[in-house]
Amino acid sequence: MSNHFTGLSLGPPLGDQRLDLCDLYAFQSPADPARTVFILNANPTADALHPDAIYRLNIDTDGDLLADIAVSYVFSPPQNGKQTFTVFVAKGAEARSVEAVGTKIISDAEVSFGPHPNIVKVGNYTVFTGSRSDAFFFDYDGIKNLYDTRGGRNFTALHLGGKAPWTGVDSNTEANVFSTVFELPTSELGNKFPIRVWGRCSVRRDGKLLHVDRAGHPSVSSFFNTDDTKEEYNASEPINDRARWTDMFVHLMGHTGNYTRDEAIAAIDADGLLPDVLSFDPGKPAKYPNGRSFTDDVINHRLAFLSKGDIPPTGLKPHTDTLREFPYIGTPHPAKT
Repeated sequence: MSNHFTGLSLGPPLGDQRLDLCDLYAFQSPADPARTVFILNANPTADALHPDAIYRLNIDTDGDLLADIAVSYVFSPPQNGKQTFTVFVAKGAEARSVEAVGTKIISDAEVSFGPHPNIVKVGNYTVFTGSRSDAFFFDYDGIKNLYDTRGGRNFTALHLGGKAPWTGVDSNTEANVFSTVFELPTSELGNKFPIRVWGRCSVRRDGKLLHVDRAGHPSVSSFFNTDDTKEEYNASEPINDRARWTDMFVHLMGHTGNYTRDEAIAAIDADGLLPDVLSFDPGKPAKYPNGRSFTDDVINHRLAFLSKGDIPPTGLKPHTDTLREFPYIGTPHPAKT
């Protein structure tokens, strides 16, 4: 839930958890290195996804920050604890449509809410949607200890204050999340690497399709956005990120790590933060910021980045319930009674 975790108090898009994108992963399949896996997680309550929304995985294969492959998921209204999903794959110019267009590769397949995943194979694609164990690990109470309440709702003053803030407790060990998992042959991604990947959630309101959330780099939107900027940021497109958001990022980094403007821009460029898309070269091991795997400690990475190395690691370990076979993300935890 690195994307869901937003400035301690910022709520989900339109106040609806179903529209809340949580994490984006990209890595080589451990079962077949010639295949690439993309996971887009949403809804931290893991109960269903929104029937009026489009959940989109965008893949730029030629470096122009426009989608060349778009995988769109749409969901039926949930009934009696069940839901179905339909998947479209669009390529080329059609991938830039905001609608769910392209070839319908799956129609009305069953969403998985229990321990046994409904895995759908269509041609070269393997697809899953449903509730799974959340692989994201973080010390929420420790992060709250870093929060300066004088700074407003975003993390404008991340400082130690004399002692390490960490509690040593992973706040996410029993959390579930709603996952969409898409696997395809790496050869379909072309040969111009790295590719660039981002998630998008759009919902239809009053006949219009509103872009209400986006997911790229883990924990970037979480730490950089405020109540005043989150709606515009979530609706914006990666191709415009550099021009629109550089000054805001530089300003925040001046507070959190005492960066000069030149230092901040150099750090942003070194990490590839703007545009806010996940880069992945499948010819190299998946380790953030080259893609993202379940073992990457993205909170440690982001806090070290923001504080210019001032904040020490949390000491937490990755979750151990992830899988080496599809759908890779772990079996959901039983519902609490």
